[in-house]
Amino acid sequence: MSNDLENARILIVDDMATNLQVLGTILKERGFHTNIARNGREAIVRAEKVCPDLILLDVMMPEMDGFEACRQLKNIETTKHIPIIFLTAKTETESVVKGFDLGAADYVLKPFNSAELLARVQTHLDLKRSRDIIDQKNQDLLDKNKALIKLNKDLQNALAEIKTLKGILPICSNCKKIRLENSDPRKQESWVMLESYIQKHTDAQLSHGICPECAQKLYPDFFEGN
Repeated sequence: MSNDLENARILIVDDMATNLQVLGTILKERGFHTNIARNGREAIVRAEKVCPDLILLDVMMPEMDGFEACRQLKNIETTKHIPIIFLTAKTETESVVKGFDLGAADYVLKPFNSAELLARVQTHLDLKRSRDIIDQKNQDLLDKNKALIKLNKDLQNALAEIKTLKGILPICSNCKKIRLENSDPRKQESWVMLESYIQKHTDAQLSHGICPECAQKLYPDFFEGN
């Protein structure tokens, strides 16, 4: 048995002190941690508090029997996934079908057979551990999917904000001004400087300099002596 299962916590619910003692001894010898409850109401309170890995639940108890305790445990979010094994006398086995209908996982007959009891406990602890692993992996996948959805949304928002130049740009062959989109080409305000157009439609940062040809035209005196 793995260390995880050896450290499993089992809640024993029975109104008979002798049964509690016998079950506790059998389980502790196999390395299980145990908690006890003497009736259905106490079982519900204890289960919510310690969150056991498995519950051994007596059928016939005063105040609240095992069936009602099982029904209530399966309706509580924090306890509904805990496997429940009914403890029942041979004369009660027919009524155990009701327990299965309420969500119980199995049953063990009184008087207890140690080997049978431990085998059933082991089986349902293994099943619960497998379900827990699957549930955790599913939750991890859900979390990753949510993260991917958020990342995709952020990327779409970022792409929507990116400004790009594409298509044919109407440019004046003389002054090199560009006509604004969907504007009247006959109106002068429809034409803007190339620099203004680039700054509006892209995220490019412009720096200013002067090319040699323009420098010679603008500052001829500077180039005469060179």
